[in-house]
Amino acid sequence: MVAPNDNHFNRELIRLVIPIALQNLITAAVMSVDIVMLGVISQSAMSAVSLAGQVTFVLTLFYMGLATGASILSAQYWGKKDVKTIQRVFSIACLFSVSVSLFFFGLSLFFPDLLMRFFTDDEELIRYGSGFLQVVSFSYLAMGISQMYFSVVRSMENASLSAWISSVCLVLNILFNFLCIFVLFPDMPEKAIQAVGLATVCARFIELSCCIVHSVTRGKIKFQLPVRDGIQRKLLQDYLKYTMPVQGNYIVWGCALTATAAIIGHVSADLVAANSVAAVVKNLAIVLCGGIASGGSVLIGKYLGNGEIEIAKRAGNRISLFALVFGGLAGITILLLKPLVFYMVNLNDSAQGYLNGMLYICAYYCIAKSINSTTIGGIFCAGGDSKFGFWCDTVVMWGIILPLGYLCAFVWQVPPIILYAVICLDEIIKLPVALIRYRQYKWIKNITRDFADAR
Repeated sequence: MVAPNDNHFNRELIRLVIPIALQNLITAAVMSVDIVMLGVISQSAMSAVSLAGQVTFVLTLFYMGLATGASILSAQYWGKKDVKTIQRVFSIACLFSVSVSLFFFGLSLFFPDLLMRFFTDDEELIRYGSGFLQVVSFSYLAMGISQMYFSVVRSMENASLSAWISSVCLVLNILFNFLCIFVLFPDMPEKAIQAVGLATVCARFIELSCCIVHSVTRGKIKFQLPVRDGIQRKLLQDYLKYTMPVQGNYIVWGCALTATAAIIGHVSADLVAANSVAAVVKNLAIVLCGGIASGGSVLIGKYLGNGEIEIAKRAGNRISLFALVFGGLAGITILLLKPLVFYMVNLNDSAQGYLNGMLYICAYYCIAKSINSTTIGGIFCAGGDSKFGFWCDTVVMWGIILPLGYLCAFVWQVPPIILYAVICLDEIIKLPVALIRYRQYKWIKNITRDFADAR
């Protein structure tokens, strides 16, 4: 039984949280390193890649939904030590992720101008961003498979693997970027942007190759096509049942964020540049918060799959407390990093003024974000309560934040920093609702099936 002061539980949690937090840091860094390094060339290059990155961000939302669905089932079956069923779940997740990847690959390769015009009217940004999108689209063919593998392996309490592989690929990506920006094309922004996209493609395929090598040599999970039988049909039903609400949640939330980026993009190019930097800083600051959410969901899922209901409940209480602490630390980190951020990026005076206010707002935002991501995206999903997040984000993002953001930007024409503050109200609004839902304990469910007799 896990007691509130159980050191064993703390060690288990830390053993998962640190590698997952490192993985989140690396993921955020991979998505941010292109933007930051291109900022050395010009503000326009940085802004263009930031806006083009919104397409990759939307694709990542699909990966996150599919991976979360796989993680929900895998963690609970890991509690039963049913590796054969986890293998089947992985195959199902890969089939869906490859399909989504192919769709985004075709869209980005053949219609990059159309995608960029959704985010901005600036012709220079459209030209730069389109060139980047066409090249980076090839990375989508590798991303989906490796992300599913990482998710399932983490659910089996092997979080260090994804951290190691991603660390190597991040270093390679940075080295490739340095070569492209400072050696090959230092005075050619357009070619440098395309070369940076190619560097990302190379890093992603190296990442997938590492996953395949691990699977073949030491992995418990293999890359296999789904088996067509009665067990697989039941698992497919379960996977869709718990994945679709999560997927809907990520799409509703992510598309709303993309829409807010479009609003910002049509207000001011300087605001776009400042938002690009603020997003990088914020994403890097909350990596521990994401680690708590993911690591905690793995442990809670394992306890629920093993029928240890009270342990899961006490674990949830402790994880929620950690989320509050780490959210506060994230906010403090942003404020401490402010001088370094202004030293590193090359922005004009107007963009610097916007960025200064944005970082203060981000510091408060992180506390609510940490608690909400841990409860809604971690604890609730671990017990199969995946519908709550979907409805919560639908109401808050599309019913409140986006209409308010549109009115503030184009009707009331409030100062840009006030617009940014309004856009960041979503986590504050969701916080009391999430805490009430948590205390109802409707998320505590064992969702596994017994397939032993069916094999």
